[in-house]
Amino acid sequence: MIPFGLRSILSCIREREAIVNFFVRTLTLAGIAVLMAFIPVQNAWGQGCVVSRSNGAVGGPESTGGYLAPGDININIGYRHQFSFRHFVGDVEQKQRIDVLGNQVMNKLNLENIGITYQITSRFSITADLPVMSASRHTHNSPITYTTSGIGDVAFMANGWVWNPKENTRGNLQLGVGLLLPTGKSDIANVVDAFDGRGPQARYVDYSIQPGQGGWGVPFQWVAYKNLPWGTQFYFNGSYTAMVQDLNTSYQRSTTLNPVTLSQYTAISDQYLLEGGFAHAVPRVRGLTATFGPRWEGVPAQNLFPSDNRGFRRPGYAVSLEPGVQYSRGRSVFSAEVGRAIKRDRTRSYPDRLTGGHGDAAFADWVWLASYSYRFPTRRNQTADHDSAMPNHTGAEAATAGAGC
Repeated sequence: MIPFGLRSILSCIREREAIVNFFVRTLTLAGIAVLMAFIPVQNAWGQGCVVSRSNGAVGGPESTGGYLAPGDININIGYRHQFSFRHFVGDVEQKQRIDVLGNQVMNKLNLENIGITYQITSRFSITADLPVMSASRHTHNSPITYTTSGIGDVAFMANGWVWNPKENTRGNLQLGVGLLLPTGKSDIANVVDAFDGRGPQARYVDYSIQPGQGGWGVPFQWVAYKNLPWGTQFYFNGSYTAMVQDLNTSYQRSTTLNPVTLSQYTAISDQYLLEGGFAHAVPRVRGLTATFGPRWEGVPAQNLFPSDNRGFRRPGYAVSLEPGVQYSRGRSVFSAEVGRAIKRDRTRSYPDRLTGGHGDAAFADWVWLASYSYRFPTRRNQTADHDSAMPNHTGAEAATAGAGC
């Protein structure tokens, strides 16, 4: 059952984004047999008008002094900031939106994720993830700025290491599956004056800055790592949130009814995130690690689970190069990464294909990420605190779906 689920999800992603082959080849070179397990988030993910609901995390299980022991509790607080303003149709930037028309849409996102992991046994753990978001959306030549804030969609995960952590300290694979609850508001409206003679009126904000999606989902995730010589570690993490509902019918985004595309409603879209790369312990600075690798996140044009895939969505993906640092001291781990986009592609949605069109979406140049985690060990494990000499990463904090873009 599990291998079949992984193959199904990978097949779905390959059909939408050819760039996944890069990550598959990288993982194969590392010799980690992820393809025989099942794939994952949160919350995973795109940029700008393509929904972003994930902070993400890099690495293996070394982040808080090694694997979590039974009874340990790990708390992680993640932060993500991005400013999206560059419009793309396919992978072609629409430079006239900024240079000539001056009507570029600008999304600002601040997303915090609070995650709590409880280690049940040496192999199995459970995680709860609460996203909190504040965002704004403004068209450059418009006087109106839309804003939102609030909690996002809460996720609960069950995670397990494929191989016994007591016998595999140099490499392992953790798999997780869970439930995404529609706890975030998906129909927030602002009272604004459009200067059309009708005065201030309530208008629904764009779905890209709504805290929630308006539906239930099933997040899958994985964390894979392999320790290499000379204080280096290879990691390959990812997540995929498969939504089980088609449309958010709590409000109509448009007064124009289209019985063919149903674009008056917002689609409840799947999201995904992939990260891979290398971490290297900085010589002579105990607990300090430098990381580098690509980050790929996006929204597919069609959902994994059976759906007619109608409704308005902006599918697409962004690929970034992501250098970062992590510092581990005692029970604490600090990390910071900066992703620079090298490829952005607003792919065609299913309604686009029905009508022969191709919509656009705004993407960010940069994504800024930071996190802090703290381990509360059981009494019998309190003497295990140390500053790891290996690259410091945590396997329990892979991305899970959360608040909006």
